[in-house]
Amino acid sequence: MKIATFNINGIKARMPRLIEWLEETQPDVVCCQELKSSDETMPTKEIEAAGYGFLYHGQKGFNGVAILAKGTQPVEVQRGLADEPEDEQSRYLEADVFGLRVASIYLPNGNPQPGPKFDYKLRWMKRLRGRAQQLLAQEIPTILAGDYNVIPHADDIWSPTAMLDDALRQPESRDAYFRLLGDGWTDAIRSRHPAGGVWTFWDYQAGGWQRDHGFRIDHLLLSPSVADRLIDAQVDRDYRGREKASDHTPVWAEISA
Repeated sequence: MKIATFNINGIKARMPRLIEWLEETQPDVVCCQELKSSDETMPTKEIEAAGYGFLYHGQKGFNGVAILAKGTQPVEVQRGLADEPEDEQSRYLEADVFGLRVASIYLPNGNPQPGPKFDYKLRWMKRLRGRAQQLLAQEIPTILAGDYNVIPHADDIWSPTAMLDDALRQPESRDAYFRLLGDGWTDAIRSRHPAGGVWTFWDYQAGGWQRDHGFRIDHLLLSPSVADRLIDAQVDRDYRGREKASDHTPVWAEISA
């Protein structure tokens, strides 16, 4: 079974690329982020025509997360995170599908830092960890998939000295990420590429893709029982180079049935 995460940077703008990738790689479950579409204008028919059930939590012009499943409809468990009821940003969606609990995550960017956006990012990460701890305590086979907007290691970016002032590389962001991992989650890509050097994002600006100035911010975190079933985890790098591509590329893990 192949489970993927893909920040598509606008589901309407990237629909041809999304459908193309679905048809060519046939993932079983896909967590999408940054849909930039309200629920009312979500292109449901196109996704369903490609053979996928489509569960989404949209927001007009910003954010938005979804879970796609081949040949079936994901069963929603939760949308949004607890402990901040005034938070209206569409960044978390959780569902049951194929015997797994899957969450699609679009973690806040946090820039500029320091400031309110960075404070929100850290609060959001704390809330995510709280939900993740509940899932571990219930021993539910779970994958937390998405754009975490955290570059965990110095070898997860093209230059160890690049972006040191960015919210994605701050010690507080990385510490929150490692605290999450420390509770018992496995970073699927890191487990297969321990030396780093694997990117999932290349900025549109300054020839990021052409110069291979990328970094890794899209992660698949596996609960212990899922990590035991891990066969492989890779990045579909070449899709970033296609016409009108997202600035992210798909990331996937294959697990045994």
